[in-house]
Amino acid sequence: MLRFKSLGSGSSGNATLVEAQSGVHTTRLLIDCGIRLRDLEARLIEAGTCAEDLDAIFITHEHGDHIGCARSFIKRYSTPLWMSQGTWLAVCDDAWLPHQRLLNLARDGNTIEIGALQALPFTVPHDAREPLQLRCSDGNRHLGLATDLGHPSAHMVSSLQSCHALLLEANHDPEMLQASSYPSFLKQRVAGPWGHLANHAAAELLARVKHKDLNFVLAAHLSERNNTPELARASLSKAMQCAPLDIAVADPITGSAWVQV
Repeated sequence: MLRFKSLGSGSSGNATLVEAQSGVHTTRLLIDCGIRLRDLEARLIEAGTCAEDLDAIFITHEHGDHIGCARSFIKRYSTPLWMSQGTWLAVCDDAWLPHQRLLNLARDGNTIEIGALQALPFTVPHDAREPLQLRCSDGNRHLGLATDLGHPSAHMVSSLQSCHALLLEANHDPEMLQASSYPSFLKQRVAGPWGHLANHAAAELLARVKHKDLNFVLAAHLSERNNTPELARASLSKAMQCAPLDIAVADPITGSAWVQV
């Protein structure tokens, strides 16, 4: 059995819990660690587990809303940590070096085996050193997780084929972004090919990976200033050919309910 739960998604902090069960053993992988430590500990308990039960943490890239509390987390719990070499080089300093023994390097296309879970990293276009997103499987069901995407690259589309569920970035509405109080450089960065996926681009990506067995889509990493759940749902539901309320939306603070893939 494969299931997942967003613990929070947005510029205020990102973390997603993925579980794979084989017999009586459950493997737990935390993807990103951008929420304040005490809040993350509380949200794991609310999810029915705890920090000590995590088998590993995977960091997608070095931006603070994804890696913010990772160092303090592994310092407290000695949890094995995965990230790309580029991400490690971007964050490595004297404070990180004592925890290097917990580090495992991930690479595009190299499957990571963690208990009952297989995690396949794939590169994405984003303005980070070596960003990776993930495809997770229990050997039967497949979950695609893709946020912080500047544009729908061919490699990303290929990596997300035949998934049964998706956590997909729908970051902003272009009109809201351009009308916002963001400075011009930030608007250009967010909307650019290495920034974040607009609603219509997320819908384009979804249309390219949609198939008859894709049964759940969670819109994630919505901008609190430059998007609304209604706009994200409207775009993605057209691609899925479903009702807008059939598209779930991850909340910045509460995340999502558990979803069985």
